[in-house]
Amino acid sequence: MSTGEHHEDSSEEMSVNLPPLKWPRETFDGMVRNFKFPDSWDARYPDEGQTAEDASAGYITLFGDFFSAGNFRLHVTKFILEIISYYKFHISQMHPIGMVRVRHFEFVCWSMHIDPTVNRFRVFHQMHCFQGFYFFVQRASAKKILLHPPKSFHDWKPKFFFIKTGVITMKMTYRGKEDVATETTQTPFSEAWYQDLKDVPSIELLEKALVGADTSLFWRLD
Repeated sequence: MSTGEHHEDSSEEMSVNLPPLKWPRETFDGMVRNFKFPDSWDARYPDEGQTAEDASAGYITLFGDFFSAGNFRLHVTKFILEIISYYKFHISQMHPIGMVRVRHFEFVCWSMHIDPTVNRFRVFHQMHCFQGFYFFVQRASAKKILLHPPKSFHDWKPKFFFIKTGVITMKMTYRGKEDVATETTQTPFSEAWYQDLKDVPSIELLEKALVGADTSLFWRLD
């Protein structure tokens, strides 16, 4: 999958069978309009027949389901950048289920006045890879803070678009291996932040909730 100017080494890319574009232009236009993407981001609706790996130099691929189901917003939060940096994958390699868990954890932390960190995220989640895309699963040893995670996403791969690399202000690495080592981490049962985290069962978060938790960087409280 092309990562525009942030691409490291095309020889390391995985061979992923990606379907061609298949989502209505009006849906894309509505997303750009609703989230008020500035013209400088140059969000582009792909050409017919293109796939998610066809981003040209200077552009990256994002998926519509990141926004509609995963509560993802631009600009990208510091926590998401830290997740991408720690696990060393490109944002275009994240599965929407992965985005759901990352954003849900961030929301739960901020809504309860707890600093979301990668080490705290790792207490609850283990990374996995499926068909070249990365996601996270619940650790059995930790309490559940997302009671009803989505089981799957239907036809999310054809719903993609291209946007300038500068929208995400960090150098991302394309992760080319599917094998993910199991990480071991202790569950901090006695620590106050762990005890204070409460479950938020739904992933369908209203924009007002994201604003209140300071995880919607575009929308203002006023």
